[in-house]
Order: sequence, then structure tokens, then C-alpha cells
Amino acid sequence: MFTGLVESMGVVGSLEKRSDAARLTLQTSLAGMLARGESLAVNGCCLTVTDKDEKEVHFDLLVETLNRTNLGALTPATRVNLERALRADGRFGGHFVQGHIDTTAEIIQVDAKGEDLSLVIRLPSGGSRYFIEKGSVAVNGVSLTVASLDDDRFGLWIIPHTLRETNLGDLKTGDRVNLEYDMLAKYAARQFTFSGSLLR
Repeated sequence: MFTGLVESMGVVGSLEKRSDAARLTLQTSLAGMLARGESLAVNGCCLTVTDKDEKEVHFDLLVETLNRTNLGALTPATRVNLERALRADGRFGGHFVQGHIDTTAEIIQVDAKGEDLSLVIRLPSGGSRYFIEKGSVAVNGVSLTVASLDDDRFGLWIIPHTLRETNLGDLKTGDRVNLEYDMLAKYAARQFTFSGSLLR
């Protein structure tokens, strides 16, 4: 379980493609704190540390991960958002984030508004049922509030602190970001489906 509060940023060292899989290497200040087998959210995707030293961490990416996320498009020197799994005695400051990416979505507008940033993201097909205005969504692993919602897009406001502490300030039009819909919204939609109500 994660919170969507990014702890640190890492830098891609390499992404080695291997048929339907890949091996990802990150350089991060968290490396010395991590153990083999531990979970780490990378751009919001829960990955298992398969190897590490004091400066680098390695992960194996399977075909499902490559198909569902933007991790397969990473290039060396790209910055990624990192969050360690929530401790049982930790403070819960974001929203319920599992690290299970639902899909990727396209950035269709990026506008600086003073010190803040406005992002508009295209709604993936079938995704609108999981959104409400002022609801939660995780974008590249960052817990954010939906500021506006239309039939085919949703808008977000990014404050200066978030721009400094995450990779959202690196985004440009056409980039694809990882989305994890709100877990409670997904359970509610599933329940309505089984109870015979059809959500559009």
C-alpha cells in the first residue's frame, strides 16, 4: 500500500529490453535503505527490488507491466517518482494507492499559471466512471485532486512544492503518464455492475 506522496526522485540508468520483458536500473538515494524483495513504487507502479547496491536498484519488468505502464518508454537520465511502501505505523497523508497502474493517458495541455502548473489529461476509454470533481487520482504515482472534469478530459493543478519534489514539472504535451484510479471508486463501480446498474 502507498499514499501517493512521492518520497524521492530517481534517475534511469538503463532499461534493457529482453524479448517480452525488461530490466530497469535506477540511481537513487534510497538504494541504501532498500532490501532485496522490497516493494518500491516507480512512477506509481509497484515493483520488486531484485538487486541493489548503495547507489543503484534493479527491477525486472514483465510484459504486463510494460503493456500497462509508461515504464517501457523510459530512457537514460529520465527522472522517475519513487515511494516506499507505507509502514503500518506511518501517517496516511495522500489517498489509498496500491501501485497497480490501470492504464496510461496522454497529456493534452500544459500551462504555467504563475508558480503553479495546469495539466489537462485525456480520459482513457471507459475511465470516466472512476472520476468525480474533487476526487482523487494518482498520476505517475502522485496523489492529486481532480480540479475539472469533462467528457473526454480531466484537469489538475500542480503546486510549486509538487513541481519541485516530483517529475510532473518535466511533462510536456504528448507525454503519457501512469494512472491509478481511486481504489474506492473502482470497488464502487464493480459493485454497481454486479447489482445490475450500468455506469456510463
